[in-house]
Formats: sequence, structure tokens, C-alpha cells
Amino acid sequence: MPKSLFGFVFLMGRHHQIAIAALSVVLFLAGTAPLEVQRRIINAATDATPYQTILILVLAYLGLVLLEGLTKLLLNIYRGWVGEVAVRWLRKSALAASEPSSGAPIDAVAEGVQLSIIIAEAEPVGGFVGTSISEPLLQAGILIAVGGYMIFLQPLMALAVAVVFLPQVGFVPLMQTAINRRVETKITVMRHVSQSMVRHVATNDALDAQGARVERLFSLNMSIYKIKFTMNFMMNLMTQLGYAGIFALGSYYVVTGKTEIGTVVAFISGLSKIRDPWGELIDWYRDLRVTQVKYAMIRDACAVPEARSRAFVDDATNATGAMKA
Repeated sequence: MPKSLFGFVFLMGRHHQIAIAALSVVLFLAGTAPLEVQRRIINAATDATPYQTILILVLAYLGLVLLEGLTKLLLNIYRGWVGEVAVRWLRKSALAASEPSSGAPIDAVAEGVQLSIIIAEAEPVGGFVGTSISEPLLQAGILIAVGGYMIFLQPLMALAVAVVFLPQVGFVPLMQTAINRRVETKITVMRHVSQSMVRHVATNDALDAQGARVERLFSLNMSIYKIKFTMNFMMNLMTQLGYAGIFALGSYYVVTGKTEIGTVVAFISGLSKIRDPWGELIDWYRDLRVTQVKYAMIRDACAVPEARSRAFVDDATNATGAMKA
């Protein structure tokens, strides 16, 4: 297996990643067009524009939304297929790595790790392959395109919205690091549970140890939930502060005649369009950090049985040579 997670991503198909990235570029470039059409519809309605013109704008808006939705549907299906190919590859690799070779003895510990990889660990790692490059490209592209459009409409209001998101750059990495430590411990405990199940030891001490591991998993999961949902709460709070800034500044500009009501509506819609990709970008970053931990553990686990098999073959060869001598 490749040493790094992104080495594994490219192993699963560079041409697929290029095609997915191209679809992502098309999607984020088309993301600002509905905002502009929406702004023109509102301004046309407030300026007593003929209804036929408004109807044409509405039809154009529906066409753009439909095109955007179909492109996103195709992108999601393609990414899902690439991810499932990677999951299948990981599961087959785990099976192949744990097969005894040249008469090597069956190791219950290796079987327990194999069981954990195939059932629980391969799917999130393989699933990340489909979104590893296209997701940050798509979401960052949307942020840049929509943010640039908002700056073009009203720079000061756009600056007020940008300031709201800056604190997240600080607390998100710190909280994610805490989650990663717990995820690594959780995977280790899960493997111990699988190893104990493979050994089929039913003594009181073994059952007590399994019960303690289950309690440990419960504590780890609850700790992850607390950190994760606290992070989500803080991110949502920042977003609502952004809406408050738009309402305050937008109302002031409308009252003083410095902007149109359509611009304020476009900003509200723009913040909604920014909130979703920003959240998706944060989720991708969290998945990246967690998946790097999981991939490293799978890679190391698959390397151990191969090393054991090689050592067993070397020992057997040396013993045969000694007997012949």
C-alpha cells in the first residue's frame, strides 16, 4: 500500500480524479449565476418592470438551477463509484495480506485486525477517495466565486461577512486534533474487541475485559460527540452573526439610498451559499485528518502479516538447512 493517503487516492485512478475535478469546476463556476438572476428579479419587481421580463428571468433562474442540480447529481454518483472501488480494493487487500503463506501459522491477532478492517475501517477510508480532491476544489471554488460576487456588489458588507468566519480558522483545527486522538484510540480498542472475539476465549476475565472495552468505546464516542457538536454550535453561531451583520448594514444602506433591496436579498442568499460550502470544507478537513489516521493504521496492519510470513519462511529455511547439515 502507498505510504500516504493521497498516494492511495492516485493509485485508485488519476484520470478519475481529473474528471471529477473538471465537473467540480463546472459546478462552482455556475454557482453565482442564479444569485445574479435572483437579484435582477427582485429589482425588476420593485422597479415596476413588465411582467413578461420578470417571467423570462424566472425561467432562466429555473434553467440554471436545473443545470446545477443535474451536474451535482452526476458528480455525486461518480464520486460514490470511485469511493466504492477503493473500499473493495482495501477489503481485498486486507484479505490477501492476512492469508497464511508457505505454511505460516494462523494468527488470531491478525484475524481480529482483518475483521475490523473489512467490517468497519475500509469503508470510511475508501469513501474518502471519491471526495478527496473534488470536494475541496468544489467548495473552495464556490466560496471564491460567491465571495467575489459579494465584494463586487458591496465591499463593506462582504468584509463584515468575512470577519465572522475568521475565528473558525483558529478553533476548528484545535478541536479536530482532539477528535483525531480519540478516533485513533477507538480504532485500537475496536481491534482488541475483534481479536478477543476471534480467540473465542470465554473466561470471566476475558468477558470482563470485553465489557471494559465496550465501556471505553462508549466514553470515546461520547467525547467525540461533545467536541464535534460543540464545534458545530460555534460555527452556526458565527453564521447567524453574519446574517445579523447583513441585516444591520443592508438596512442602513437601503434607508440611506446607497444600495438596492435586491442587493440585500442577494447577500442573504449569498451567505446561505457560502455557509454550506464552508461547512462542507470544514467537514472535508475533519474527514481528511481522521482518514489519514485510519489509513495509516490499515497500512501498518496490512504490512505486519506480510512481515510475519516472511520471517516464518526465513526461519523454516534456516531450520531445513540446519537439519541437512
